[in-house]
Amino acid sequence: MAQAGRPWELYSARHRWGLLAILYLVSTSNYLDRNILAVLLEPIRVEFAASDTMLGLLSGLAFVIFYALFGIPVARWADVGNRRTIVTVALTVWSLMTVACGLAQTFVQLAIARVGVGAGESGAIPPAQSLIAEYFPPEQRASAIAIFTSASTAGLLLGIGVGGYVATHYGWRTAFMVAGLPGLVLAVLVRFGLREPRLVLGFPRSGAQGESLRAAIASLRAKPSFVLMLIGAILYFLMAYGALLFVPTFLVRVHGLSLAVVGFSYAGVSAAGSLLGTLAGGWVADRLARRDARWLAWLPALTFVLGGLLFMAAFMLDSYSAFLVCAFVGMALMNVGVPAMFAAVHAVCGGPRRAMAIAIVLFSGTLFGGGLGPLLTGIVSDAFSASHGAGGLRYSLILMTSTALLAGAVFYHAGRAMPADIEQ
Repeated sequence: MAQAGRPWELYSARHRWGLLAILYLVSTSNYLDRNILAVLLEPIRVEFAASDTMLGLLSGLAFVIFYALFGIPVARWADVGNRRTIVTVALTVWSLMTVACGLAQTFVQLAIARVGVGAGESGAIPPAQSLIAEYFPPEQRASAIAIFTSASTAGLLLGIGVGGYVATHYGWRTAFMVAGLPGLVLAVLVRFGLREPRLVLGFPRSGAQGESLRAAIASLRAKPSFVLMLIGAILYFLMAYGALLFVPTFLVRVHGLSLAVVGFSYAGVSAAGSLLGTLAGGWVADRLARRDARWLAWLPALTFVLGGLLFMAAFMLDSYSAFLVCAFVGMALMNVGVPAMFAAVHAVCGGPRRAMAIAIVLFSGTLFGGGLGPLLTGIVSDAFSASHGAGGLRYSLILMTSTALLAGAVFYHAGRAMPADIEQ
């Protein structure tokens, strides 16, 4: 097996699914600590007398600056080093910093703690996806990535649902504590339960199979499909990490709902739509890609457009029940395309630079989408609110959601460029 260099042959089917389960828990913790802030923005705003622009900075740039800054070096380490160690250290750091958020006594202290959360979470997804790509053969990767990606649903549900409940009854600081402490226990499971194929197959001696960082980046830049996927991901994350972060605040401010109601109903609908879409998306992507690999890009092209249109309609509605229906279908459609988006990157990047490619897409998307998305949403909301009051946030969300339509168009062209760039 070591001579053949096929890492997925090191594990039985039962073992690889067990390893995926551990990584699923890691990703759940990642998205829990990231998403819980969304439901806590309103009580934080009230306590610290913060503006929407300040909340956008807290939920955006404060998180993603170090998330992106550490992302590429960590991904480079993941392409040549022990990914189990990377995930363990990262999980420990972001869990401790989430607890620190609950200890913050000023807005500045809270922002600094969120910077620490972002720095820790930079070591999660790229090494985890790199491991999954070696645990599973190519024909099963989209489905495995779909299951891994569906952990965002569990994190969303726990972050908004449990976070909203705890914040309502015990305060927003306690909610951060409840989110962060379990990650420290999980770090022990990761250290002793996860497997690193390179401990059997051997570690690259110099760079990723002898490829320098400059050469790896040059190889990716030379692939038009990868460049288009990168642009499309940034546009998608502008909506997913920007507009959608303000949905709980929108429902409290515009629809007059309580945090507890939002935490229960919207979180449940979002989680159900996200889970259904993600799992279905992996299954559909694997089957369409067997006929034509371009569907790995064309599937998100279709679903991002349809999902974006439904969310735009949802923000225009005054009926909360109608909003939930549109949000459920829109969330499902948006998430159908996510596993295929990452599988498309794996298909064209090549094994020597797998973690690096995912990191570039993920961290660029997070830096511009997660960093500028909330900030732009807050700025536009403040501008509209000057003349439209609480309804200003509605118009801001509609405008920011339109970026999903642009993402769909870009992924369509990425699919057309894929055949010449594919590497297994």
